[in-house]
Amino acid sequence: MKKFALTFFFILIFPLMGNCEITEEKLKNGLKIIIIEDHSSPIATFQVWYKVGSIDESEGKSGISHLLEHLMFRGSKKYPGNVFSKIVQSHGGVDNAFTTKDYTVYFQKLAPSKLNISIDLESDRMANLLLQKEDFELEKRIVLEERRQRYEDSPENLIVEEVIGIAFKSHPYRRPIIGWTEDIQSITFDDIKEHYKKFYCPNNAFIIIAGDIKKEKIIDQIRESFEGIPSCENKQEKKQLYETKQYGERKIILKKQTHLPMLVMAYKVPAYPNRDSLSLEILSTILGEGKSSRLYRKLVNEKGLVVDIGTSNSPLSRDGFLFFILASIKDKAKIDEVEKIIREEIDKIKNELSSEVEIEKAKNQVEASFLFSQDSVFGHALILGKFEILGSWKLINEYREDIIKISKQDVQEVAKKYLNEDNLTVGVLLPK
Repeated sequence: MKKFALTFFFILIFPLMGNCEITEEKLKNGLKIIIIEDHSSPIATFQVWYKVGSIDESEGKSGISHLLEHLMFRGSKKYPGNVFSKIVQSHGGVDNAFTTKDYTVYFQKLAPSKLNISIDLESDRMANLLLQKEDFELEKRIVLEERRQRYEDSPENLIVEEVIGIAFKSHPYRRPIIGWTEDIQSITFDDIKEHYKKFYCPNNAFIIIAGDIKKEKIIDQIRESFEGIPSCENKQEKKQLYETKQYGERKIILKKQTHLPMLVMAYKVPAYPNRDSLSLEILSTILGEGKSSRLYRKLVNEKGLVVDIGTSNSPLSRDGFLFFILASIKDKAKIDEVEKIIREEIDKIKNELSSEVEIEKAKNQVEASFLFSQDSVFGHALILGKFEILGSWKLINEYREDIIKISKQDVQEVAKKYLNEDNLTVGVLLPK
């Protein structure tokens, strides 16, 4: 019955997505515009994606991209003061931004007739951000407090951060997006101005507009506001990323005030378009996504050793990241037993092929999750942006086709290839 429901869902959603017309244009200064015409509902979103995240930061300056994101709301030449969000809200819209390890995004959700507001605001802060010393000092204090609340006061987040920092020795992914406290404190006003000048320019960005819009009209408005903004003086070189070879399992034990012990197991894995990343998505679903997964059934339902357990994988990253297994454990005396059972379940997948039913169910889940993430104008634009960061939004079609092709042999092969001790970092959170 569940399989029928999923199939029926796919039949329903693809005609809806098929009504979308996607086109792209490139301005003379290198700014790419991706337009998704979707007339299914009278809404629109405007997104500006900058190709800069924590992966691009200099040593000792972790968190500078996130700090600059805060400062982007502090006013521009045409709109001085902290008025960006107030202007959007006064026109019935909402706005926000977020920084990741790979990119930074600024967005608004507005009525299609109000998109000129987004164009005006975003073009001005791309070209004429008002960086002022007092705003910089204030936002730095705000970020440090955010850092304290989200990490120092959250043992669960802190153990994951520690595991990432130990898993990678050379790769910039070892740095937290929000930054380390000492690095944030060391960032200077000149550092911020240089970061803005280096990365916030048309040829290091792209715009996605989606919704009930007309391509010809919106392109003319964008060209008028953005094409006069100069490109970066130095074209961004593709960063050479590498990680030193790992010899043996790494482990960290963290003691903090916490309600439940926690076990984190993280394996280094590749990202898309490496096809192994999709086999790892299927493996993640089989092992630990949902109450019907192997680890949940074994450790929650059958053994009663953990309160919750799950897995996660990040295939849409600019470079290979980590395959996580996270378990909240009832009794700290049972941590070793839980880890032993997890390793046994991994070994079962390595030694015994999964059934066709299990593989097809996992593929349906991954495909359904992928499609559900696009069931809104905003979500569709967001997914396309992630693929554009990888090289081209057109990769989205290959991605789904590649998921369908995954076999049980592929899943077994990636388990053998990546889920091994020489690729593993373990974190244990214990009550202080």
